[in-house]
Amino acid sequence: MENNRDILQKAGFNITEEQLKKFHIYYETLIEWNKKVNLTNIVRKEDVYVKHFLDSLMIGKSIDLDSQTLLDVGSGAGFPSVPLKIVFPELKVTIVDGLKKRINFLEHLAQNLDLNIELIHSRAEDYDKKNTFDIVTARAVAPLNKLLELTIPFVKTKGCFLALKGDRYQEELSHAEHAMSELKTSVTRIDTFSLMGDSRAIIVFDKYANSDIKYPRTPKHIKKKPL
Repeated sequence: MENNRDILQKAGFNITEEQLKKFHIYYETLIEWNKKVNLTNIVRKEDVYVKHFLDSLMIGKSIDLDSQTLLDVGSGAGFPSVPLKIVFPELKVTIVDGLKKRINFLEHLAQNLDLNIELIHSRAEDYDKKNTFDIVTARAVAPLNKLLELTIPFVKTKGCFLALKGDRYQEELSHAEHAMSELKTSVTRIDTFSLMGDSRAIIVFDKYANSDIKYPRTPKHIKKKPL
């Protein structure tokens, strides 16, 4: 079995002892809190390091993160933004999540890891920082035709949205063409890789103009009539 540093360094970064210690604390805290708050179904240590930590860090191979502003929508247990913050400490991270229990976990985690992260308890449609962030991310939140509406409005013009998806991403993209047009975004790159035999993709969307301020709509409207 590979050691934890070797697993993380597959993302192409030299993981320091301090960072490795933070990932250890992250894992222990996640498992402890998972007993009382539903944060993840993945609990085996190697699986967490590969399917959560390494998967998150792969974003750092797709885009320059140094001193960027990043919004993580529906972060859950902090993926992908917290692993990225550990490895890229100059990254300015904001997390928006609608469930207070998850925000409580993230507050506790950020304090234990000594990470400066802005945590917002809010649904995406109620968050007011539109056309603001260099980078927006989301992982396992919704199909792309719905996910784009929940994320692209917060990307500034000439910024980007990175979606982490599985092997059905092409099918999702085929259903998201109208959403891309409506939200003033286009796909500029797709980076694919494999983790434990699972096909993964990072889809990079560039935003070429400000989105209409009516987006995102409420979850009810998005579900009833997705873009």
